[in-house]
Amino acid sequence: MIKDVIKGLHRGAKHGVLTSKQGRNFYKGNKSGSTGRHTKHGSYVVEWSKVRTYVVPDMTDFKLKPYVSHRTEKIVSKLPVAEDFI
Repeated sequence: MIKDVIKGLHRGAKHGVLTSKQGRNFYKGNKSGSTGRHTKHGSYVVEWSKVRTYVVPDMTDFKLKPYVSHRTEKIVSKLPVAEDFI
């Protein structure tokens, strides 16, 4: 059993740090989708239907502040168990 654990550690450790320079078919990326496409002439066309749009509500006359003080009391509650949902 210990032998299998050590073998598993070795298999996971051989990859090392992921960089964008590893291999021909490896692209690390940054988890953002494409916002357009490349043309055959080497330019890039932005497809506006793929561009992310963030809708922010109107915050005028909003009473709460975005800051939370470090002196606020911590709220401690018990974790729910299965009987709480019945």
